[in-house]
Amino acid sequence: MKVPIRFGKGEVQVEIPDENLAGVLRMNPLPPIEDPVGRVYEALENPIGSEPLSKLARGRSSACVVISDITRPVPNRVILPPILETLERSGIPRERITILIATGIHRPNLGDELIELVGEEIASRYRIVNHYSQKPETHVYLGKTKRGTPVYIDKTYVEADLKILTGLIEPHLMAGFSGGRKSICPGLCSIETMKYAHGPWLLEDKRSAPGILEGNPFHEEATEIAQMAGVDFILNVTLDEERRITGIFAGDLIEAYLEGVRHCEKGVKVLLDEPVDIVVTSSAGYPLDTTFYQAIKGAVGVMDIVKPGGTIILLAECREGIGSEPFTDLMLRTEDLDKFVEDLYDLSKFTIDQWQFEELVKVLRKAEVYCYSTGIDYETLGKLFVTPLRSPDEGVRMALEKHGPGARVVAVPEGPYVLPMLRRGGDGGGRKET
Repeated sequence: MKVPIRFGKGEVQVEIPDENLAGVLRMNPLPPIEDPVGRVYEALENPIGSEPLSKLARGRSSACVVISDITRPVPNRVILPPILETLERSGIPRERITILIATGIHRPNLGDELIELVGEEIASRYRIVNHYSQKPETHVYLGKTKRGTPVYIDKTYVEADLKILTGLIEPHLMAGFSGGRKSICPGLCSIETMKYAHGPWLLEDKRSAPGILEGNPFHEEATEIAQMAGVDFILNVTLDEERRITGIFAGDLIEAYLEGVRHCEKGVKVLLDEPVDIVVTSSAGYPLDTTFYQAIKGAVGVMDIVKPGGTIILLAECREGIGSEPFTDLMLRTEDLDKFVEDLYDLSKFTIDQWQFEELVKVLRKAEVYCYSTGIDYETLGKLFVTPLRSPDEGVRMALEKHGPGARVVAVPEGPYVLPMLRRGGDGGGRKET
């Protein structure tokens, strides 16, 4: 059977023998909202656990609207106009409204990317700025968390009179789910904060994983940091496979977010009776598979449904290569994975983006990873602790030779946008239905 797998801005067809194919795991269909713009206006006026945005905005001297960067398919052209109109209608002058791109540790989004993010009209009419995590002078120190993390937050956000977060709720490899507090941490945090918030003290905890909020130390830390920074209002959405909006959740940082998570789970949680030998997956295509750094999320997302010693076949375009310069250098110079993990606990050896390599190591402790990419050459790909492939079908053939003719294969075309879990009683050692 040919299975279409998301890849870049299109798909690749992967041939999986019918006798081996145990299933194609897709997002559960949720009805898309027919009038999303109208529903955004409705959500702003009837929020969850909060006063209407129009009331919150009255008498405020300035506003900061935080948006996700280019790596997230947030429908900004739908959700931003109602927010911006509401702010202006409530008395905040346009010149006192700032759209702040929560880049986290990622590169800034400039030029044509701004138009791709928000549309030409908004890009030309509003002040849009990027967060720069490595510029200390652009941050304000707010104190330490209960765990001792020093909190430095983007000055533009802290100094705004009205603070609004927007974003997408989806499974996340370490935070459980994206959205909500993640717009602040890591979105607007200094690198000095992320040394701790993305440190092994939090990420090596098994609860820092996709689909888990309860007891997740990173989720708890990010929430505390967001509360320290202050959040007046959020608007998060959920999407289906076609990137259509299926839910809009506006209001309180905690209440609206958790309601959105519950809705997201209905669309992404897919149950499997037992783990399989081979998983074919992606990083959900563009924009999430633009780098190998981002593509790692695809492998992490399916880790729980593959057997120990199994094989994950990851398809990711990686049109921008491996990732940031520090991440690329770290991966290419590392020879011993155990030594790499040991060094994570030594802050003097800290490297930006080391946490994503750490996530890959978690996968490699359990399974072998094959990777097909058109953006990274074959030889270089082989230096990234994955087995390089010249074609997706080559990966299927190699994995079947390794695991035998009776091997069971599952395909996850949408990669990390799906939350595959084992039913209660599964023996894969991963997340189980509760």
